[in-house]
Amino acid sequence: MKNRILALVCLFLTIGVSSCGLFGGGEQELDPALLVGKWEENGLYERYYSNGKGLTWDTKDDVSEEEAQPFTWTLSGTTLSQEHILFNGAIVPKIYTVSELSSTKLSYHDNYGVNHYFTKVGSK
Repeated sequence: MKNRILALVCLFLTIGVSSCGLFGGGEQELDPALLVGKWEENGLYERYYSNGKGLTWDTKDDVSEEEAQPFTWTLSGTTLSQEHILFNGAIVPKIYTVSELSSTKLSYHDNYGVNHYFTKVGSK
């Protein structure tokens, strides 16, 4: 009888601990609303709209916001997916892992070790 009780206690503890994420089982959820706005990193800009659309441009390449490349985006957990729409209609998918997202900072990296550190410069 003691063995059954002990087994049940262990089972409930295991379920409880794994469901609360102590072992890293749950992916961090980020608020997509924090992404909405205009972000800047050394002349590279990204603008995210709440409807899942966005724009990117680089003033160091003499590209203005009016000439920006459009993209669509989704944020699921810490995965930021962008689908860039080229001038000929081709779509280039890009996948990033977000390491920081707050009302003023956005950091993400790709699988090739490229890191980006943006600061919010506008809410619209």
